[in-house]
Amino acid sequence: MDKTLLRFIYIGSLFLLITKANSYAAIADTSALHGDTINKTTVTKRILNRDFNSIYQQNLRTSFFGQEFFQPEKTQLAADVIANFVIFNTPKSRFFFNAFARIKIRLLATRGAPVKSPSYMPGGVLYTRVNDDRFNPKFLSLGYTHHSNGVRGPTILPDGSFNVDSGKFSTNFYTLNYTTGRRTDKINRIINRYTTLGVEIHSGLFGKGVAEGLTGRYGFVRINGTYLYNLAKRDPDPIKTNSWVFNNWQRIQFDFTYIADKYNDYNAFNFKKRLNVSLKYYYHLPFLKDVSIMAGGGYRGQDDYNFSFQQSYGYATVGLSSGLSFMINKN
Repeated sequence: MDKTLLRFIYIGSLFLLITKANSYAAIADTSALHGDTINKTTVTKRILNRDFNSIYQQNLRTSFFGQEFFQPEKTQLAADVIANFVIFNTPKSRFFFNAFARIKIRLLATRGAPVKSPSYMPGGVLYTRVNDDRFNPKFLSLGYTHHSNGVRGPTILPDGSFNVDSGKFSTNFYTLNYTTGRRTDKINRIINRYTTLGVEIHSGLFGKGVAEGLTGRYGFVRINGTYLYNLAKRDPDPIKTNSWVFNNWQRIQFDFTYIADKYNDYNAFNFKKRLNVSLKYYYHLPFLKDVSIMAGGGYRGQDDYNFSFQQSYGYATVGLSSGLSFMINKN
């Protein structure tokens, strides 16, 4: 074979090898850049998910221990104990799941100080965000709750009335809520506002999961709403000098429930029987991390304490409030 031809083949082959090598290098560089982009995107999403997880925790129910006044049945103590078990809470996901065990207790101011059959309300709530703005968060929550008094006696007496002393009370309900929030940062304050509106549907509406006699006499469709205004103030860091931390300081919470379905032939504008409202003020004690003094009042058109649902009254309340959260999984 001619030497010139051999040189040409050799040079051509070398050129092809160099060209392919450069192509592979370019692809590798592009992949590396693309990998960096994915990593940055992932980190951004995880930071956002973590911030929203903190927002969900701010909206969890808190426990209350104290006294209520002006009830038809006088009490020595009223308590709403809520243990939150945060089952799923990871920055890798936009979802957050909280299981809770809620017990409402009333210690009656009568001989022997009996506890009226408590309201047991275990359940769970799944949260997910619908936007990417931690300063103007928007999220949905879907929940399930079972409500009973733990008693197994007959619900209805022979005369057709409710057996309020030893009768079984039971209902199951589902909630779907939409929450919008706004966070405002100032030099010495952080202000969080949350507005929630949702619907509560009881399975009794479909003839299932409800104690005898509640159909037509208990609200199975409810519109719920909450407005939460929370102030955190800047305090000196107790460990680091010339550093600051923000601690919860004051909170105002307004709640309402409107019973929307037909019951006891009450018309739609009979707010005296259909509307529950409450306004509460919380002041966080500076020497305790998550305990506050709470005072407030409201009106119950249909009491939420099992068989007391037949009562309507205004009330005032004062006591201590605390959050009980058990973080089961790693954050």
